[in-house]
Parts: sequence; structure tokens; C-alpha cells
Amino acid sequence: EERELTVTFLVDTSASGAFGSTDQAKLERIVEVSALLMFAALRNNDKVGLALFADGVTRYLAPRKGKGSVLRLLRELVAVEPVRAATRIDEALAFLMRVQKRRAVVFLVSDLLGPDWSRELSIANRRHDVVAITVADPREHELPDAGLLTLRDAETGALRLVDTGSRRVREAFARNARAREASIDERLRRAGVDRLALSTAEDHSRTLQRFFRMRERRLAR
Repeated sequence: EERELTVTFLVDTSASGAFGSTDQAKLERIVEVSALLMFAALRNNDKVGLALFADGVTRYLAPRKGKGSVLRLLRELVAVEPVRAATRIDEALAFLMRVQKRRAVVFLVSDLLGPDWSRELSIANRRHDVVAITVADPREHELPDAGLLTLRDAETGALRLVDTGSRRVREAFARNARAREASIDERLRRAGVDRLALSTAEDHSRTLQRFFRMRERRLAR
């Protein structure tokens, strides 16, 4: 858009972001995509801000203009150490509503797992234009046939022995993943929030282009 905007990034830094079965962890992809969007906002002379969160907001930099400000935000993102804590998206959105009074474009970058955030997202999207960006890894949706594996919950540290050699176990895992994704999509739909779903196993450039062309066409109606 030609007019100046305020753009705020709410970035989930919980430990699940450190996971990666490809050559890139989820958090690395998050930093990469956030950098692209921040530089796009910089070219438009927008104000850009950043809030990092896990079980609460751990770092907040208020929206400002200029290349120096964007580079500072990127340094903060690159230096992030994943936090072993529950993901509280509801707390991050409540924080946003307290500090960001004027309308903004808000990129919520998270796997959207954790205590129910539906109410807070609906409230935030009534004031702001919220876009949910999710970054997933293929192994979060489908297990390989690799025999007995010990899996660790990144956020709680809990261990679980899983027999991935069992087709029934693999099918149940995939079924639960599909149900989880369907639940997230339904909650986003009810809140009127667009979702940009990215994967560590795919090139994100075309996905980004398609997504924003779709939004541009819809907003032009």
C-alpha cells in the first residue's frame, strides 16, 4: 500500500521453534520470513515493531521507522534463544492490545499451539489487521517408519517412547496432526484472520507471493 502503516511482529520463541528435520529449523525459517517482511515494510517507510514471547512477552521494541530500527529488530531475532516454556499466545495478544492503541498490521508468527487463544485473537483482529504465519516441519505431520524412537516435548522436556514401525501408530499420529490443523484453521476462520502456512521443507518465496496477491485482490474489492 502507498500509505504508511504500523507493522508489528509477535514472534513465538518457545522451544518448539528449535525443531527441524530438514536443513533448517523452524525458528531459522521464522527469522528469514520475518526479515523479508520487515524489509518490505522498510521500503514502504512503515513503522516496524517486535514483541518476542513464550509463556509471556519477554522482549518488546515499539514500532519505529528507519533502516537502523529494522536492523536492530533483526539482531534481536537472530540472537533469540528458544525458551522452554508453555506457549501463551493469549498473553501475547493481550499485551499487544495494551501497548498498540492505534490500528496496525500484526504478524503473529507461531505454531499456534497452547492454551486457547480464540477470544484474544478475535478481540485483537477487531482493532488490528492480524495475519497468522505458521511454520511447520514435515515430521510434525507424519512420522517415518524408523522403529522405536524416544521423542522429547521441546517445551516440557517430557520423554515418550514411540513405535514408529507400527502403521497404526503412524496413522494415528497423522490423523491427530490433521485434526489439530483443522482446529487451528477453524479458530482462525471464526476470528477472520488469514493464515500463511509455511514449511521448512519448501521454498517460501512463491507461497509468500501467492498469499499477498490473494490478500491484495480481496482487499481491492
